[in-house]
Amino acid sequence: MSAGQPVLVWINGPFGGGKTQTAYEMHRRLPGSVVCDPEHVGFGLSRMLPPALRGDFQDLPAWRRGVYDVLDLALSRQDGTVIAPMTVVEPGYHDEIVGRLRERGHDVRHFALLAERETVLRRLRERGFGHLTQWVFGKDAPLRRESWAVARLDLCLERLREPHFAEHVWTDRRTVPQVADHIAAACGLTLAPNTDSALRGRLRRTVTSVRHIRFD
Repeated sequence: MSAGQPVLVWINGPFGGGKTQTAYEMHRRLPGSVVCDPEHVGFGLSRMLPPALRGDFQDLPAWRRGVYDVLDLALSRQDGTVIAPMTVVEPGYHDEIVGRLRERGHDVRHFALLAERETVLRRLRERGFGHLTQWVFGKDAPLRRESWAVARLDLCLERLREPHFAEHVWTDRRTVPQVADHIAAACGLTLAPNTDSALRGRLRRTVTSVRHIRFD
């Protein structure tokens, strides 16, 4: 790897495992960094399809190719660190994106955020957009994304524990800033000090959750 080459930090983990929060915590404390969310590619492809044909967008070859192409472009033209928060538990899909980027010569660091099942379930219950959905549509409104996340939780935790998805970062007893610090140190990156109080940090994470509400 050449000196000064930008790093791609791929933050994997179960749905509700803290990927997006960690990505934006790193971004705010790492000048020049950008967050490139592969989910945007997936939702764009899903919206193009008739409802009857929509499923898991990761199964679309176009999604894997599109994410690879976008990240390859960002790493080729962007001077700072690129951060990609995305759950991928299929080894073949991981290789089509992360593996190909490495073959292309990019410096890709992959981290899987792991936690005990009970910890992830608690975090899903506490996610800000779930409460907002109920407030807008009523307390009996189905929280579709939480339900889907719970249904996939055991598979995610099982797959992501495999060596293929290392490096593993256990988050049960780590705060979001501590997880960000750990990943940055492992990548040789220096984050600005975290000066948030407990209240400000909680408010910041709530805002991040609200900004990433999706109803489709």
